[in-house]
Amino acid sequence: MSPQTLELIVCVVVTGCVSGHVKVVVSPDVTVLRGQDAVLGCSFTDPRQQRYYSGQITVRWSAKKQKAAPFLTCSGKNDSTLGFTSCLIPGFRFSLNGDPRRGDVSLLIRTTQLGDEGSYFCTVELKDSTSYQKIELQVNAEPQILSLSLVDALSSPDGAARRLQCEAQGNPRPKIVWLSSSKRLRENQGAESQSGQYGLVSSVPYPEEGEELICRAENALGDAERMYPPCHMTVMITLVVCGIVVVLLLSTGGIVYCRRNRAEGNSADVYENTEAGVLYSPVTVPH
Repeated sequence: MSPQTLELIVCVVVTGCVSGHVKVVVSPDVTVLRGQDAVLGCSFTDPRQQRYYSGQITVRWSAKKQKAAPFLTCSGKNDSTLGFTSCLIPGFRFSLNGDPRRGDVSLLIRTTQLGDEGSYFCTVELKDSTSYQKIELQVNAEPQILSLSLVDALSSPDGAARRLQCEAQGNPRPKIVWLSSSKRLRENQGAESQSGQYGLVSSVPYPEEGEELICRAENALGDAERMYPPCHMTVMITLVVCGIVVVLLLSTGGIVYCRRNRAEGNSADVYENTEAGVLYSPVTVPH
């Protein structure tokens, strides 16, 4: 068996290439934090490089499955960059990060999100040769609380009419713990269920009006917490109460002031009449 035949068999069985002599190599699996840019390294070589110097190069990037429709396709000649300019636009989330003429067809993903995590396939096609390789992208994320609100409990094992529900997200998937306003762990941690691949929903009974509870989401990368009622609601309630108190105080002060002025006015009239030598007193009319 010739070395070329052995190389082809290895290429098909081990690396996943389809045919020909082009060889695709990818970088090790990539791990980034949500919001960061990710570069998935991919390059190709071919011993006939000089022979197809002016030939066509087609690059395809697909996700999840190798036969899935590519989300990025570029095609150009080996002696020109004109065909690849559409895949090098800086504003796009997905673009090439290398020069295909030099065998670099790496993928740049800007501002990665959790939904970007998964398998990616780099495929290179030459005139009569095709090859691809798979690379994994992992996107880690600190916990994030998506919502915290009161919901009606149509049927609840603890009989609560309302429950406080907290939804959090992160990678690794976070756990949720409930705390009192003094940061003490609550005895009743409620019920929880998964929400998608990275989310978790937890709820606890909320029978008491005005009770302050804290939802905390935790994973290996950190934690996040939110209080109910929110701080702005507490501030608003405080301002309303203070406003009512101020109005009552002003009203009471106004009444006292008016009565005092009226009393002072009556006293002044008596003094003036006394100084004038005239004393008015009730007169009884005989019948």
